[in-house]
Amino acid sequence: MLIVCALYHFTRFDDPAALRGPLLDLCNSHGIRGSLLLAGEGINGTIAGTRAGIDAVLAHIQALPGCAGLEWKESPAETMPFGRMKVRLKREIVTMGQPDVDPRARVGHYVEAADWNALISSPDVAVIDTRNDYEVSIGTFAGAVDPGTRSFREFPQWWEENRERFHNKRIAMFCTGGIRCEKSTNYLLSQGVEEVFHLRGGILKYLEEVPQDQSLWQGECFVFDGRVSVGHGLVPGQNESCGACRRAVTPEARQHPAYEKGVCCPACVGEYSEADRARFRERQHQMDLAAARGEVHLGG
Repeated sequence: MLIVCALYHFTRFDDPAALRGPLLDLCNSHGIRGSLLLAGEGINGTIAGTRAGIDAVLAHIQALPGCAGLEWKESPAETMPFGRMKVRLKREIVTMGQPDVDPRARVGHYVEAADWNALISSPDVAVIDTRNDYEVSIGTFAGAVDPGTRSFREFPQWWEENRERFHNKRIAMFCTGGIRCEKSTNYLLSQGVEEVFHLRGGILKYLEEVPQDQSLWQGECFVFDGRVSVGHGLVPGQNESCGACRRAVTPEARQHPAYEKGVCCPACVGEYSEADRARFRERQHQMDLAAARGEVHLGG
């Protein structure tokens, strides 16, 4: 059994580039795969590996400047959900494009998973899903507002265009693991919203801790690894990833005439050229050949 570990931490790194090499070397030496982002504002990412390997990487990150209070979320995986290990340098560890947003200054009120149902069931509370449209499409909380954004960078504009809808409402926000809400709640506070709440640990913590028979979650939660989605108890879901657009493809969508494994799904059937389709088919062919040899094709 492997461990999938999702983590983030906002802190000041004066020289993120200097941290990249040692972190990547450590991950590779322990057989860890996944993706980590480093920026001047901190670290974010998801990795997978053995218990010993994950512990070694977590200890390394906790020793970085300002990271002693690092929090993370773990879930099991039967097989490795990543093809390789990447440590990348970014301007932001989650891109919002708002230079004045600083989660280290202040954020909304954290709400524990056990208290979330009571909050979002209150009539004076508006619940906003801060994730992207393709994530929301396979699961969200009952009654949550979907901004319909294709990237987190679009959220501030959406808020400016829709803020009057939430006049005199308390705002409760959530995302996959919590990182987007660190920025979005800081942003709303800066816009004059007085009462802003967010789900501590995100959907993943909720699905881990709240029993299914008490849950207000509907569907599955999109995750950015080979599992594609998880359900209650963080067990792998029923969705697969489209080889072209990387959207989640439900079992029902895989029966659609527009679906071709590794090539297209009903959501993206009109988005790519025939040359693109030919390239996707060749990639899928190479992946199938690798699978037949018992190997993992990195293109997957």
